[in-house]
Amino acid sequence: MTAIAVQAQKLLAQRRPRRSFFESFIRNLIILCAALAVVLSSVSICDGHWLLAEDRLFGLWHFCTASNQTGSRCLRDLSQAHVPGLAWGMVLARSLAALAVVVAIFGLELLMVSQVCEDLHSRSKWAIGSILFLVSFIFSFGGLLIFVILLRNQVTLIGFTLTFWSQFTASFLFFLNAISGLHVNSITHPWVQPMKF
Repeated sequence: MTAIAVQAQKLLAQRRPRRSFFESFIRNLIILCAALAVVLSSVSICDGHWLLAEDRLFGLWHFCTASNQTGSRCLRDLSQAHVPGLAWGMVLARSLAALAVVVAIFGLELLMVSQVCEDLHSRSKWAIGSILFLVSFIFSFGGLLIFVILLRNQVTLIGFTLTFWSQFTASFLFFLNAISGLHVNSITHPWVQPMKF
């Protein structure tokens, strides 16, 4: 019976690797920041109004003009803004931003599953989730860059709205969480381990 108990303990030790409190705290903090980034990006894309230039408001979904006589008038046809390439460019910008959120949700799910279900594959799930956040950063930053390039003639630093800065912050958090997650994984569990015989 003693030999069976020893073998069971060895199998259990292989299935549930021990983690220090500090490592668990850092991983949970990364998950919390990743969730915050997903929420910020989602709110920013749903609102979509990113730039105020004089009496015009440019967004991912609408183009609005404001005047004293008629008030605010918003159009979904972005070609009426008379900015070259704005219509197709915004399709690309909002597609990249939306893809960033979708990929980040899958990455967040993998990060959470790796923490809740600790087994031999939990660290590889964590690494894949971190890589997905890096992909989210690329998509999100690409959407921001397209938006700024298309409206470069109207851009002023104080013209960017709060939702634009929310998307910018989310993009930064995607990158920070991805790099931090990969770094924590490489420090606590080297990619190549010597075989034990």
